Amino acid sequence: MLLHLGDVEGGEEYIEAVAGCPVCMVAGNNDFFSFLKKEREFTLAGKKIFMTHGHNYYVSVGTEEIRRAGLARGADIVMFGHTHRPYFEQDDKITILNPGSLSYPRQPGRQGSYMIMEIKSDGQVDFETYYL
Repeated sequence: MLLHLGDVEGGEEYIEAVAGCPVCMVAGNNDFFSFLKKEREFTLAGKKIFMTHGHNYYVSVGTEEIRRAGLARGADIVMFGHTHRPYFEQDDKITILNPGSLSYPRQPGRQGSYMIMEIKSDGQVDFETYYL
């Protein structure tokens, strides 16, 4: 499954056409005329996932607000974009992540990045960040 955290800027249909798998996307702050939802909550292999672009949770200044929102929703995993910087935080209550950006990376070195999440049959979830 491909999970896209916003700023698709009109490329929704193209992404779905080339993905070759189920796709779940949310609207970002640059998706002005998008039909995409701003937030998505769903269960995948027994894990509750909360996806949002993140700008409405002030992720540019920290993850406190999005963490509170995820915990209030009972999420196991919170995913956000907006900062275009890879981020990973995990404790015994929740995992918060940002895969970064393939096309407009903003972290030092500006390497494009993405994440792979694997949910194993025993419920263990592994995350790996990859750089272009």
